[in-house]
Amino acid sequence: MTRLAERREVTPGDRDAVDVELAASGDAQAFERLYRRHVPRVHSLARWLMGEEDVDDVLQDVFVRVWRKLDTFRGQAAFSTWLHRLATNVILRRRATSRTHADRQVSSGDDVPGAKSPPATPGLRVDLEAAVAGLPSGARRVFVLHDVEGFKHEEVADLLGISVGTSRSQLHHARMALRKYFDG
Repeated sequence: MTRLAERREVTPGDRDAVDVELAASGDAQAFERLYRRHVPRVHSLARWLMGEEDVDDVLQDVFVRVWRKLDTFRGQAAFSTWLHRLATNVILRRRATSRTHADRQVSSGDDVPGAKSPPATPGLRVDLEAAVAGLPSGARRVFVLHDVEGFKHEEVADLLGISVGTSRSQLHHARMALRKYFDG
């Protein structure tokens, strides 16, 4: 091995690749390392999409699914990308079973119901999480998936089981509600 190769820094992707291979063969410690490395991002995603309800339960569901599906990971994308997609699917499926289809839709009126105004107290720090939490769940899910997580409208529509037009409309309503929230 050359000196350059010996000094090469090990990246999180390198650690993931090794730990995925070990965990897929049954190494629980390797799986625990993957869990500890990735649980903060999955937790954040769950909080954005679920609110505070059932976040711990959905995290458990996600990582149980990861453990069961590790042997299907082929390394065509980064493990973190694969995990993020799997987590998004688990979280959205959980939401779909706990909410009705009507909950996905936003009224076509000018105001988005459920968006709360910020406190009138000057000097308060802007709290994006509180603003997003005040959105109706359909608008919140589209906003988080599109604007926070970076999915395209086609992907959002596929994940949520809605049309691309509905995704665009929900995002527009979410942005307008957030603008109203911050403009007070």
